[in-house]
Amino acid sequence: MCQLLGMNCNTPTDIVFSFEGFRRRGGLTDHHADGFGIGFFEGRGVRLFHDDKPSANSPVADLVKAYQIKSENVIAHIRKATQGQTSLANTHPFMREMWGGYWLFAHNGHLKNFFPKEGGFYRAVGNTDSERAFCYILEQLRRRFSERPDEHALFDAVAELTAEIREYGLFNFMMSNGECLFAHASTLLHYIVRKAPFGEAHLIDDDVKVDFAAVTTPNDKVAVIATLPLTANETWLQLAVNELVMFREGDIVRRHAPEHPVYMSAEEGLAIARAAGVSV
Repeated sequence: MCQLLGMNCNTPTDIVFSFEGFRRRGGLTDHHADGFGIGFFEGRGVRLFHDDKPSANSPVADLVKAYQIKSENVIAHIRKATQGQTSLANTHPFMREMWGGYWLFAHNGHLKNFFPKEGGFYRAVGNTDSERAFCYILEQLRRRFSERPDEHALFDAVAELTAEIREYGLFNFMMSNGECLFAHASTLLHYIVRKAPFGEAHLIDDDVKVDFAAVTTPNDKVAVIATLPLTANETWLQLAVNELVMFREGDIVRRHAPEHPVYMSAEEGLAIARAAGVSV
């Protein structure tokens, strides 16, 4: 199944350390080799990089590493194709405009027979279930709200639409408008919030470590979200099955979880993905 990576923080931060471990899962430490993408919000703009080649040895990924872009909201995706051919049109994250701002979306999973009626505002360019889901969410939000609602009304609406779509299958996703970042787990999604006092972290997928105390200020707060933990010596938390959260400035500010939460092991999550017909 695909791999997701997100970052939400209270100050512009580079994602080079996390991305270096993450990109190796695209054809080196794992076999998700059907392309990758990463999007960085900068003010009202977005820098978006896509490649339909494996991220582990992609020149585009090398550029992202060398560029060291700083952003408060980032979404990245390594693709293992389940619906739609390997192409740039099918590469996540997808981007659309709504209420005068950009939105990014990336999905990990498989939605069976999800073919909603084409909307009047948003239509898929490629042929993935992921892009159809993104377009459907934005279409419904725009129909409900002519102007951007407050974040609580927005979260409630996204939670309702998420519950509707996940009836069709596995729906792990991240979505951001550059201010907040939504994350939803159908199976596996983990996160860590780094804040003072900062310490040292060591990547699982590469022999690389960093001392965050040397590259941060005491006021920094950085949330990193990933399908599976990226570091070996830090405590990552896990979203429950069917839990939706909203990050803002490095904190979870809203969450909706089942009354009796269930947490999957990596083995259980991968087994469910295989049973659903998702390539792993």
